[in-house]
Amino acid sequence: MAIIHCPALARRHLVAWCLRVLLCNDWFYSYFGGVGCVLRLYEQVVVNIEKSPQKSMRIRFVIVILFCSTAFACRENEDDRFIFFLHNRFLEEHELDESHPEFGRTEYKEILAEFEKSGLKVISEKRNGNVNARDYAVGIVNQIDSLTENGIAPSKITIVGTSKGGYIAQYVSTLANNPELNFVFVASFRNNDLENIPEINFCGNILTIYEKTDPFGVSAIRRKENSTCEIKNFKEIELNTGMGHGFLFKPLEEWIGPTIKWANGNYGLE
Repeated sequence: MAIIHCPALARRHLVAWCLRVLLCNDWFYSYFGGVGCVLRLYEQVVVNIEKSPQKSMRIRFVIVILFCSTAFACRENEDDRFIFFLHNRFLEEHELDESHPEFGRTEYKEILAEFEKSGLKVISEKRNGNVNARDYAVGIVNQIDSLTENGIAPSKITIVGTSKGGYIAQYVSTLANNPELNFVFVASFRNNDLENIPEINFCGNILTIYEKTDPFGVSAIRRKENSTCEIKNFKEIELNTGMGHGFLFKPLEEWIGPTIKWANGNYGLE
């Protein structure tokens, strides 16, 4: 069950995109029921409008009205805490039920469920294809801007990434350049990153989690020391599960637990 936040409703060019996102989410139907069913009837109309922008402004108006009618239900509570979850590269190029030859299936839905059970509002999607990390991060930054514009404090927004998702999260940290945001980078740093990806600049409250038996299992303290942005809270956890890079394929308490604490502002991880 992926939950996607729809960016600023006032941006007219995103109406069609937001509709399609909502229409393909089980969460939307379970939460909004009948409204979701009505919106499904307009999916093909939206596609046609995108192909022919000159078509029926009347239909566009109806769609906007229907969409905006959900805004009252969708309006964020300022006390909510949000978590963006960015999965690993394997899942980009494989289906949810496919297994890695060494690490097994990426338990994506189970990971999201653990975050949801803790009360966090989860924002995530399964990426398809080998996406460009920086380009994808730009879209996440836009969604963060949407949340803050709607009254959500940056300190209540956490971006979590595993493996390649962690590199995307590092770009989000760089581009957002907001010391109040929270980040958890899981198994996503190697010593040669400083030379290979020099543009990364950590910014925010940062927790890094890595596994001793994982090739990506090294401290990111050098990146932190080379970054110019203010980092109020920085902590690292080295795991020793013996699972190599496969530990992040599963919702292990060893990394899920500290991540939830960090997202709730418990920077001491007590």
